[in-house]
Amino acid sequence: MAPTRVWTPSRVLITRSASELPHTEEIIRRCEAAGVSDIEVLSGDRLTGLRGETERQTYALAKKTLAVVVAPASALKPQPIPPSADWRIDLAKGCPAHCQYCYLAGSLSGPPITRVYANIDDVLAGIGTHAGRGTITTGTAERGHEGTTFELSCYTDPLGIEHVTGSLSEAIARVGAGTYGDEVSLRFTTKFDDVTDLLTIDHGRRTRVRLSVNADDIANRFEGGTARMPARVEALRRLAVAGYRVGLTIAPIMPIPGWRDQYGRLLADVAEALRDVPDLDLTAEIITHRFTPSSKDVLLSWYPGTKLEMDEDSRTAKRNKFGGVKYVYPRETMSEMRTWFVDELESLLPQAQLLYWT
Repeated sequence: MAPTRVWTPSRVLITRSASELPHTEEIIRRCEAAGVSDIEVLSGDRLTGLRGETERQTYALAKKTLAVVVAPASALKPQPIPPSADWRIDLAKGCPAHCQYCYLAGSLSGPPITRVYANIDDVLAGIGTHAGRGTITTGTAERGHEGTTFELSCYTDPLGIEHVTGSLSEAIARVGAGTYGDEVSLRFTTKFDDVTDLLTIDHGRRTRVRLSVNADDIANRFEGGTARMPARVEALRRLAVAGYRVGLTIAPIMPIPGWRDQYGRLLADVAEALRDVPDLDLTAEIITHRFTPSSKDVLLSWYPGTKLEMDEDSRTAKRNKFGGVKYVYPRETMSEMRTWFVDELESLLPQAQLLYWT
């Protein structure tokens, strides 16, 4: 199966400070090799010219743009990221995909361009300073074998931009070589399938790659610009055969008509793909669909014709200690889906460790 066509930006903006860093040379080399001709080094560190005349034009322009910037000091200190991992490390912020339920909506300011960080040494240094610290995997009975874990996909899909950045390969290689110690590991989730370059990295079994998977009706309707489900499942197999720890991020699950049949087929396809993989280390994370008032407003501005269900009256409002609210499925629906998924995983993928349901 041929890989899904990868995203290539129409233009690349490089801030002055980023232009002085060695990793930017690699990014420029990759962008030129991908056929990008509009590469501009800015006179300063402020990104300009990002907005169109309408919200839709701004969105379209942003999704064609890659900005190479220097991560500010505030972004260099790893942050706790339960229940996924001990800490969050950001190689970039922004994603080229067009998911109509986008997790980043409402959490990133300004047009949704993809910003990749040129000061990769500074970004990855947090792995060394935080090794041996953490409460999610470090020292726990359930996940202690993963060491101190660092999540790379909170604000981007690192594989979706890898062919024009090289940042993901660099991180995997350094951690695999033990640069930051032997008791650390990386994690990231992706909806893309072009994993060929990852297969030859000496990863030292210190990176877990999770494929984000969903029912066909949801993926085909709401996940634009991503790999289709059979390609993602095949990528999962290729990574597992290459010795990577792998996982499923089943998200966001929705109780659409026929959801049991569709998710059942998905899990059966995964089971078949992984059936004969030696030394398989497989996890599962299950996340139900939810939204906030602010994310709904942003999503409707990006995708005014979306058929995504975001009806507050059919949801339960869940408030956090800071007064924020998100809308989740009612308790009965959540309980029904959770029971089904736990049982189905045990039946079809008994080797999978369910890390959490939310």
